[in-house]
Amino acid sequence: MCTVIISTTPGEAWPLLVAANRDERLDRPWEPPGRYWPEQPDALGPRDVPGGGTWLALNDRGVVAAVLNRVGSLGPAPGKRSRGELPLIAVREATAEAAVAALAATDAGRYRSYNMIVGDRHGAYYLCGLGYGHPDVSTLEPGVHMIATGGPDDMQIPRIARHLPRFQAAPMPMPPDWGTWTGLLSDRTLPAGSELNIPPRSGFGTTNASLVGIPRDPERMPNWMFAAGAPDRTPFIPVALAPAA
Repeated sequence: MCTVIISTTPGEAWPLLVAANRDERLDRPWEPPGRYWPEQPDALGPRDVPGGGTWLALNDRGVVAAVLNRVGSLGPAPGKRSRGELPLIAVREATAEAAVAALAATDAGRYRSYNMIVGDRHGAYYLCGLGYGHPDVSTLEPGVHMIATGGPDDMQIPRIARHLPRFQAAPMPMPPDWGTWTGLLSDRTLPAGSELNIPPRSGFGTTNASLVGIPRDPERMPNWMFAAGAPDRTPFIPVALAPAA
């Protein structure tokens, strides 16, 4: 499973902060953040090679979207579309509110079950698709939240029970200085099952990590730091975010 930590604090200098570890099969190919979708030249994200989509996307207007598998839904399934389409649907829109409206109108039955977060400098949302009907949508209250295979801040999930209080207690990052968030995202310490940074097990583990910040001032550039491997072993490097010409 993947993990997303999101801080939404409208009005602050950096009102949206997103930290994400991608946990996946180690042999599933992917590419680092780039502009891979000609039909969406303002969409930026890493690319999942088999599916063609992404698990984390940002557009030039400051909308961020991430998708995660729900429990028991790892990998593709016959007759289902790739969930990597969903962040790209979100970042077609100019605001998180419009993105959520577009996603809420989609048929969740076309995909295996999923969790999503969508946010911008004005607020953030959680979406849950259960493989039928339309996704449920809820607004994330201001503060720091964590999502994995269940709902937001689900303390029944060991990694959330262990790490959410740590993120909530940490000083708020001021990108490009991410402070203690980088170390927290890299945590591989035991007990097993509560790590944020999953060590390789049976061909599965954390394959990359991202830190994305959206500033209050729309004239300022967002910040995206990307680790192209397990974040305790791979440095976080700035992603070039210059808008498409």
